[in-house]
Amino acid sequence: MWFNFNVMLPAFKTVALIGRYNTAEIAESLLDLAELLRQRGCAVMIEKETAANIGKNVGKNGFQTADYAVIGGQADLAVVLGGDGSMLSAARHLAVHGVPLVGVNQGRLGFMTDIAFSRMRETIELLLSGSYTIGERTMLEARVLRAEKEIFSIQALNDIVVNKGGTGRMIEFLVHIDGQFVYDLRADGIIVATPTGSTAYALSSNGPILQPNVPGIALVPVCPHTLSNRPITVSDRCVVEISIKRRAVGARLHVDGQPYSELAAEDRVVVRRAANSIRFVHPPGYSYYAMLREKLHWSEM
Repeated sequence: MWFNFNVMLPAFKTVALIGRYNTAEIAESLLDLAELLRQRGCAVMIEKETAANIGKNVGKNGFQTADYAVIGGQADLAVVLGGDGSMLSAARHLAVHGVPLVGVNQGRLGFMTDIAFSRMRETIELLLSGSYTIGERTMLEARVLRAEKEIFSIQALNDIVVNKGGTGRMIEFLVHIDGQFVYDLRADGIIVATPTGSTAYALSSNGPILQPNVPGIALVPVCPHTLSNRPITVSDRCVVEISIKRRAVGARLHVDGQPYSELAAEDRVVVRRAANSIRFVHPPGYSYYAMLREKLHWSEM
């Protein structure tokens, strides 16, 4: 038997491709990337909904389609083509499986999508050659209790938000941390954000920026009636409880920017660090501070 020892095996043997939104617009680049991966010896899977949006080209080119359960069980890496919303969706699906993610930015700001679209091919080549670093990101779990009974739970990478929903007035709620009363807040809402989510909605509400490896979560009031209600950062070992007061009509729960459920009076939203975390694969030269300078236009003259 003859072996070619000059052929370098890819660092990731099975790669899943995900394009959650406007997939028809990125079909050509996604299939081009799939072919590159195949040429490098990778097994390629295309997420099922992504494949459906692309259409017949997937089957014609012989690529396997798979749902998130299969991707979670088989993929060594998931490449997301899109923006931060696409990364958030993929993270919520794949965190429990431990599949690392890397993003190709075809959105707007792209705080989580490290690879510029114009450099997609060359950067993916570097990752396959083993040139990358991995960063771990905290996730949150929210449980909603109604009359002491859990009605659902959900995980988030960016934030859990309780807000006024579609009403035109503030809501009122109580906040406890580890069972200790913090405040009775009248506001448009409150954001509970991970370090990853600290540069999202929380930032626009004057919350602090948390470096990804800081073991903390930020509580950021949204337009509080009492201006002295300021954002605070607490340990990610804390349990945050938000209790909707009886007269708070129209409250709503949002998860990673998406409306998730209406909240009733006296519902309790219990937020803690999730057991799962997500891993981001960063290309060579990645710097969190350089990313902040670029996205937030720091140091511009």
